[in-house]
Amino acid sequence: MRTAALASATALGLLLPAANAHAAAVACGGSVSTGGIAANGCISAEKGKEGRIYTRDIKAHVVLRNTSPHAAHVEYEAFFRVVSGGHWVKIGNGRALVPRRSATGPTEIGSTTRVCFVVNAKVEIRVHVKPAGGAWSNWTGAATSQCQT
Repeated sequence: MRTAALASATALGLLLPAANAHAAAVACGGSVSTGGIAANGCISAEKGKEGRIYTRDIKAHVVLRNTSPHAAHVEYEAFFRVVSGGHWVKIGNGRALVPRRSATGPTEIGSTTRVCFVVNAKVEIRVHVKPAGGAWSNWTGAATSQCQT
């Protein structure tokens, strides 16, 4: 009975990634930490098209790790910019309860849809986190070419 349940769970786990084959890959940058919470800022860029115009839906994500022996409430914010001359724009924020000595994510924070131009612009996100009663961390970021093929 236990073997059958394990085999069923394994088969389901193998099918799930194939069911969402069009999902964008998430790439994470370096880690920052504050008050027992470590975080990585992550980015994904999914292809899209509106009429004859190609777009990318760029999403900011966060991976959170709690090293303390207690669960922690954590706030996070994400900002976006086009590297060549762009300015930082807030695209989202949120909160999460991270269980003790565990990790969560990647959790989507926010997104922005950009039109693809002839020039393959590099875009980046930056994320910072703050545990309840603590201070904001430094920034952690990730970047991608906006309209890579």
